[in-house]
Amino acid sequence: MADAESSFSISIAQNAKLKIGWRVKACFEIGLNKKDSLILYQIKDFFGGIGSIREDKKTDIIRYSVDSIKDLTTIIIPHFEKYSLLTQKAADFLLFSQIIKLMNNGEHLTLEGLIKIISIKASMNKGLSDIIKQNFVLIIPQKRPLIQTNEISDPNWISGFVCGDGNFDVLLRKANNLTGFRVSLRFRITQHEWDIELLKLITRYFDAGRLEKDVRDPNYNLVIGKFSDINTKITSFFKKYPVCGIKQLDFLDWCKIIDLINLGSHLTKEGLEEIRRLKSGMNKGRKI
Repeated sequence: MADAESSFSISIAQNAKLKIGWRVKACFEIGLNKKDSLILYQIKDFFGGIGSIREDKKTDIIRYSVDSIKDLTTIIIPHFEKYSLLTQKAADFLLFSQIIKLMNNGEHLTLEGLIKIISIKASMNKGLSDIIKQNFVLIIPQKRPLIQTNEISDPNWISGFVCGDGNFDVLLRKANNLTGFRVSLRFRITQHEWDIELLKLITRYFDAGRLEKDVRDPNYNLVIGKFSDINTKITSFFKKYPVCGIKQLDFLDWCKIIDLINLGSHLTKEGLEEIRRLKSGMNKGRKI
């Protein structure tokens, strides 16, 4: 889950009340659609109740945040040191940890320490804001670590990752047959191009699928669309290692459609209508 939906961020803002004129704030955050709010409360409980949960009603996103330096130092950082991230987000975590160490030493309260922090932040996430660049023009970004993941040792990691960045798709296309439509299924994971090697690793893990470049964004999609692979490898995996949250309901409806296809019902008008009904309540169409 954290590899897909979390962030390790450092914000630096001007503050005239402080001696050096700048305030540094660190935050670990996971954001999910409000339909999955229960997951965030479970995560909060898992971490011993630290942090806070708030809802952005404009975007229907609910966020779990931890910004206490003590909690970040004693709970969040040790957790991810023990259970490593596998995506390039792990590089942000390593840089984030360096900044937390500087803040624990009080270096964010000195100009020299602030410059060190800005140098590290320059290589995190989206880099520095224009205001920071304008006020600290001579900053040299620290080299960003390159994360090399060679294996996926825990299948539950895949389930958690799919909970955030995976999709169980149902496609209906016009066809010259009795129903007028062809039904096809697709399992898909989308990731930024800098994690293409991880997608290749997942492809090898399932021994199925292909990678497709997204022409609109710097993303790649791992796509498994061969029905025999879906019918055996994918369904059996996620029945053994379930995804969490609302996406589990999508998977269960997806499996109902697979059962209908196995029975040949997708070739009848009645079966097609049932597939349409199930599809309409999946993914963005799901109300609960």
